[in-house]
Amino acid sequence: MTRPQHGFTRDLTELVFGYGLILFVLWMPEFPQRILSPVALLVTLAMVLARRPSLDDLGLSRRGLARSLWILPAAIVVAIASLAVAKHVGTLHPLYKGDFTHITGYVLWTLYQQFLMNDLFMPRLTRLLESEGAAVGLAAVLFAGAHLPNLPLAAGTLVWGAISCALFQRYRNLYVLGLAQGLLGLCFAVCVPDALHHHLRVGLGYLRYSSPASRP
Repeated sequence: MTRPQHGFTRDLTELVFGYGLILFVLWMPEFPQRILSPVALLVTLAMVLARRPSLDDLGLSRRGLARSLWILPAAIVVAIASLAVAKHVGTLHPLYKGDFTHITGYVLWTLYQQFLMNDLFMPRLTRLLESEGAAVGLAAVLFAGAHLPNLPLAAGTLVWGAISCALFQRYRNLYVLGLAQGLLGLCFAVCVPDALHHHLRVGLGYLRYSSPASRP
């Protein structure tokens, strides 16, 4: 069955506008970025909620929570193995700003990233492409693209983006996926040298990064 043209146009417009807004903010200098980030957060949230999805649709209910809990132990195993390898090869290092506030803020941000990917992009991509597999693949590409020009982080998010989208389609729960991404992201931060990922910065912040050793 062919989708109505107005539905196709709305999905495409929301997808392009939402993703474009995120990229625009990521490539802004630090000061305007701090001002515009909450605006982008509220706009993308409004775009999702305008469709009046249920908590089950959003992955914010208890649906699938028990069945998806295995993802956290799996992420912990991956993290432990990564730490062991990083220690062996000599790249393991302390976390930049390893205080509770910074870590909590990062995990909350990973939860919202999962919300954007699985509640904003995936539904629209699935309707536009009429294929769940194609939607998962393109969502992963968009997710990785938002982390450019940080190539190591873009490569990691390409893989995780595809995995987490597929897992969300199966279990329909954001909580475990957001926590798993937070754990894996922190692990990535301490296992991969800062000189490569620039404290996990993306966009203009990545290009303007200067290591503490190079500062006067």
